[in-house]
Amino acid sequence: MAPEISNLSMFFLIFFVLIPVSLSYFYALGLSKSIIWSSFRGIVQLFIIGYVLTYLFSLPPAIGISIMLSIMIAVASFHASKKGVGLPFVRLIIFAIIVGVALLILAMWLGFDMISFEPEQVIPMSGMVIGNSMVAIGLALERMKSEFQQSKGKLVAALALGAQPKQASTILIRKIVKAAMIPNVDGLKTVGLVQLPGMMTGLILGGVPPIEAIRYQIVISLSIFTSVSLAAMITTIIFYRFFFNKHMQLVDMEKKEA
Repeated sequence: MAPEISNLSMFFLIFFVLIPVSLSYFYALGLSKSIIWSSFRGIVQLFIIGYVLTYLFSLPPAIGISIMLSIMIAVASFHASKKGVGLPFVRLIIFAIIVGVALLILAMWLGFDMISFEPEQVIPMSGMVIGNSMVAIGLALERMKSEFQQSKGKLVAALALGAQPKQASTILIRKIVKAAMIPNVDGLKTVGLVQLPGMMTGLILGGVPPIEAIRYQIVISLSIFTSVSLAAMITTIIFYRFFFNKHMQLVDMEKKEA
């Protein structure tokens, strides 16, 4: 069993925050207030969610899991949609994508008897899938805007020569999806060598045999990789179309954002 962390030890965590704050101040990065606020907000959120999870774990599985997954998906959709300002129905579409990906992964876990339908297992594992899907969608949207803006001349030329929007965007779509997937691909390459993943480490600290902890880590690592791939691909395939109007002309997204 892992030793209990005392309140005094928790207090000394302030030094972990002071280091980046000092660096920000020294190099005039202007991030000091943001670092302090983010740290404080994160701590408060974690304590709140700790009490919320304690309550949800006491409810019947179907109710507790449904409530928490709904909250996580709604928050993830809201934050990911910020990267797609100017795109039509962005929040609703992202919500549907995350719901679809999360339910698919959950169905595979339960269908192949990898986990039990219990809040203690479903909620934290689904949270990792939803969180990483949110990041992948945000990266895809951000990269999409950048790529379409930088390649505006090439796209206009391709359309003028008779190319369909799909044909003109093929290379960009590949680059966007690849960029969104690279962090997870690199993470899989070095898992267990550069870092011991959080889930495995947590289980080992909780007293679970290392081999069993590794099994769970393999499940979640591959699940995250699948969810990130699907989320990035589906997001790109759906949203690239909004960069063209019904006359197959390129739309200026910068004007839409303004």
